[in-house]
Amino acid sequence: MPVSSSYRPDPRFAQLGADFGETVAAAAFPKTLLRLRHDRAAAEVGLDTLTDEEWIAHFGRFEPLPSQPEPIAMAYHGHQFRVYNPLIGDGRGFLAAQLWSSGAQAATGRAMSDSAPKLMDLGTKGSGLTPFSRHADGRLTLKGGVREALAAAMLESLGVPTCRILSLVETGEELERGDEPSPTRSAVMVRLSHSHIRFGTFQRAAYYSRRDQLTALLEHARSLYYPHLAEGDAGGFLDEVVQAQAKLCARWVAAGFVHGVLNTDNLNVTGESFDYGPWRFLPHYEPGFTAAYFDHDGLYAFARQPEAVFWNLTQLAGCLKLIAEPEGLVKALNGFGPAYIRELRAAFLMRLGVKSVGEAADQRLLDCTLALLREKGEELRWEPLFFDWFCGFSSAARALGGPRGKIYQGEAFDAFRFALMEHEPNRPERLEHPMFRKAEPEEMLIDEVEAIWDAIATNDDWSALHAKLAALEAARSGWDF
Repeated sequence: MPVSSSYRPDPRFAQLGADFGETVAAAAFPKTLLRLRHDRAAAEVGLDTLTDEEWIAHFGRFEPLPSQPEPIAMAYHGHQFRVYNPLIGDGRGFLAAQLWSSGAQAATGRAMSDSAPKLMDLGTKGSGLTPFSRHADGRLTLKGGVREALAAAMLESLGVPTCRILSLVETGEELERGDEPSPTRSAVMVRLSHSHIRFGTFQRAAYYSRRDQLTALLEHARSLYYPHLAEGDAGGFLDEVVQAQAKLCARWVAAGFVHGVLNTDNLNVTGESFDYGPWRFLPHYEPGFTAAYFDHDGLYAFARQPEAVFWNLTQLAGCLKLIAEPEGLVKALNGFGPAYIRELRAAFLMRLGVKSVGEAADQRLLDCTLALLREKGEELRWEPLFFDWFCGFSSAARALGGPRGKIYQGEAFDAFRFALMEHEPNRPERLEHPMFRKAEPEEMLIDEVEAIWDAIATNDDWSALHAKLAALEAARSGWDF
């Protein structure tokens, strides 16, 4: 058997039936060149023992894993830049498998302990045409796969709930694209995620006024992701999703991350980020910073992400209103603002490596951190501030003696320093990690992303990508969030 003894298949989504997706077959690719395999993530679901040949068989040719049904292209609708689109769904991907984790990865749902096993999805991107492809080709560019792997690795290192890119296989086709030089190389990607149940999955059932489908979908998601809730508790379910999304959005902001396309089909009910198309990390504090060149109005700009997430949550609530009393749904939605502020304080404390000392002092540190970043502007990049001052004043000598030492002065810095002094370091032994002997943190700015891709595109040189992913893995262990 080409999987380990910890492999535990459990294809639950298929039990929902044909109303929620269509069985499909993967494309037959001219080549299958293994470019990335995420063995730590694979080990969580019993797939790390696959040889490279077996890996390509399952994640390049998509020969079925043991006890898994045919792949399912999931059906959903969505608001795309707040325009409703009933013509979407998995147009270049499918749900390839579902299997239980070992419990090593921190749980997304509030009611699940960090050690609790979770049902995980293997979802593809670039695996070929589906009934939802419309006029597209069902393919993924190799550059797109590389960018997704970098985004997920960076976010995971910074403690953001995210899918992991389990596999990237180059597929040997030449693709025509209007937004990058063509022809360009092709790939198929597999992501490991807790859920692919999107807000848009509920929207599709509501669009057709199918209360039976909404009820079935609610029970499916509740039983798998929030099993402590009573059957049929739509208000409780929405509250869990609200809380999970508030945490996710707060972690994005603390990481200086801009998702780029916060449509309702790109948010899931477990509060993990996924589907990284246009994304960016802030070079410095800029509230209006956007990731998508086509986001002309800044709808999904950095500082507008909480607004976008809340708007999407109201769309989910509107779907649930067809099968639930509105009072519980309104109460859940009203919890987003307080939850987001609470989670934002916690996220900044996490990034600065200090302990909470109460709401007022924690808020003061959050405000002073943002004020310092705002005052210094382009002089102070986002990520280095958290690196320099990790674990608070335990890092004072390192920060003031480092390459940005001269920046740390002035009224805004004095306020930041006093606010930081109110907080004790949290596990200051983390500063012994080799990462903190470097002058600079790991960042993920667009120039580096383009340089990594240019080496691949020009010379088929993958060394910079593998070195970056290794550095991010080391940073993940150094931050140890």
